[in-house]
Amino acid sequence: MSPTVLVLDFGAQYNQLIARRVREAHVFCEVVPGDIGLEDLQAKQPAAIILSGGPSSVFAPDAPSMDPRILDLGVPTLGICYGMQLMAHLLKGGVEPAPQREYGRTTMELSLEPSALFQGIKPESVVWMSHGDHVFRAPPGFAVLAHTPTTPIAAMADARRNLWAVQYHPEVRHTEDGVRMLQNFLLNITRLEPSWQPAQFIPEAIQQIRERVGDGRALIALSGGVDSAVAAALAHEALGPRLSAILIDHGLMRAGEVEEVARAFPTLDLHVVNREEVFFRALQGVTDPEAKRKIIGREFIAAFEHAKDTVGDANVLIQGTVYPDVIESGGKNARTIKSHHNVGGLPEEVGFDIVEPLRWLFKDEVRNVGLALGLPESIVWRQPFPGPGLAVRIVGEVTRGKVEIVRQADAIVRETIAAAGLQRSIWQAFAVLLDIRSVGVMGDERTYGYPVVVRAVQSDDGMTADWVRLDPELLEKMAHRIIGEVANVNRVVYDVTSKPPGTIEWE
Repeated sequence: MSPTVLVLDFGAQYNQLIARRVREAHVFCEVVPGDIGLEDLQAKQPAAIILSGGPSSVFAPDAPSMDPRILDLGVPTLGICYGMQLMAHLLKGGVEPAPQREYGRTTMELSLEPSALFQGIKPESVVWMSHGDHVFRAPPGFAVLAHTPTTPIAAMADARRNLWAVQYHPEVRHTEDGVRMLQNFLLNITRLEPSWQPAQFIPEAIQQIRERVGDGRALIALSGGVDSAVAAALAHEALGPRLSAILIDHGLMRAGEVEEVARAFPTLDLHVVNREEVFFRALQGVTDPEAKRKIIGREFIAAFEHAKDTVGDANVLIQGTVYPDVIESGGKNARTIKSHHNVGGLPEEVGFDIVEPLRWLFKDEVRNVGLALGLPESIVWRQPFPGPGLAVRIVGEVTRGKVEIVRQADAIVRETIAAAGLQRSIWQAFAVLLDIRSVGVMGDERTYGYPVVVRAVQSDDGMTADWVRLDPELLEKMAHRIIGEVANVNRVVYDVTSKPPGTIEWE
């Protein structure tokens, strides 16, 4: 499947949202490095290009840049935030540190009659700004399309050369007409056909797996989550009996997880490898979240190396890596949020050829692929569960005792949510164990127990999330059960942090 839109990555954590909004317009896209070579870019035959934002200043010595000849190809191009500043900088416009930095919601006013980019947009609208520099002089041939009280050029364009740029972030929900603006660029300016559907991805993914595996055998890293389940279904369709599914029981699974996975995949050649003792020994005394993730990634690979000898000669490891895993693990210009055990947490020498057929799909697209493959809804609609398991829900050192506490509390949270009929309307709901103790009183006696944090969020794709306004009576029921049924817990609190600024998981 040839990409239709290329998003040039200059390091913004919003890059995934740009790609997500393009997909929502039913247009396929691919994220590529901002410094992609001209020939490599032309080989992809893009119908449109989007220059992403980024954390740098165009004046910085190591600022990300691009081949300026790309702007002369005649391909419709949209610069966003840093992408606009870079476009202006390369085309002899003027960029400078803004006298007043602009962050958050801002009222933007159109400077001219609505152009093609702002078709259907009212003269004043709210946009989301996040910049320290700004364009103070448009490049030759560009018209100023919009401004804000502190930003003289909030949007600009050279329609003749099909170059468009905005200083704000149309991809975030806070820009009230941002989706319409992006669709104007994609459908009206670029005139793309809105024909992309996730199910179209299946034949190419199956072919990719077959080509990478050849006549050999492959292992699938199966955890029971929707990502690995869909990857397993694709791999099984591609390879049949030449696929072996490996489930690593690292002692960090949710209650009943191993048994549930085994029941859900009766036709796969499934091998459950118990490495609980190895994982707990490796994690002993480790408190840093990144160190824990990297240790778990290392031990996962070691476990697969061990399993390789028991299932026959397999040189390919198939993983359910999805786009949020990739983007959060950082890249050449991006800032790492957290290493995922199947991306940034892997050692350089893994002993396998890694195949990631879902690497550029978002979670909801993965679910649609799973349904198209015939997976049961009970698997497709399972709440996301991180590969490192309950370790990322324990702040501080991971011990058997702490794992059992958070496992029991997590089961209560999920049972309560399910009983209330909310499991399909909540992206994730779980429990977190903090590395502190607090004083309490139970049965007229002083206690010194752990606090448990209950976390419930709603999200479309896992890249942004808002906390769920659970009914106080439901929270009370949840807290009552956790304190009454889970030993060494005497306090329950509810997390009301969105993403950003927080992440969904705590570690």
